[in-house]
Amino acid sequence: MKTLALTITFIIVSFFGYAQNNEGKTITITIDNVINDNGVVLIGLHSEDTFMKAKGLINENAIIENGKISVVFKNVQPGDYAIMALHDENENGRMDFETTGMPKEAYGMSNNPMSYGPPQYNDAKFTVSNEDLNLKIRF
Repeated sequence: MKTLALTITFIIVSFFGYAQNNEGKTITITIDNVINDNGVVLIGLHSEDTFMKAKGLINENAIIENGKISVVFKNVQPGDYAIMALHDENENGRMDFETTGMPKEAYGMSNNPMSYGPPQYNDAKFTVSNEDLNLKIRF
């Protein structure tokens, strides 16, 4: 009976100990230059595998107030990521394009790279390690 009780206690302690060590970091994203309060801002946390795909690892919709939004991604595990944000003015859940192929809606990425072609993961990539992050994205 003592062996069974000790085994159960060991399993419970191990489980809770592991759960505490597996806690990730927090990433706070702010955008303060949204051109109007129409629609929402779609924000996705991406790995290299999900970059430029419709859905990221974590996805959020942010309500715009006075041209500003703030989103918090919690429990993000250490690793390399990129954030993509889209001002979805008509709330259709996707980026709209002109007939020339240029985006109709504003967008931005982590690191705020200036590019004249499709966004590149390496330009937007950042590393989550042992500290919470605060990122500011510009449209």
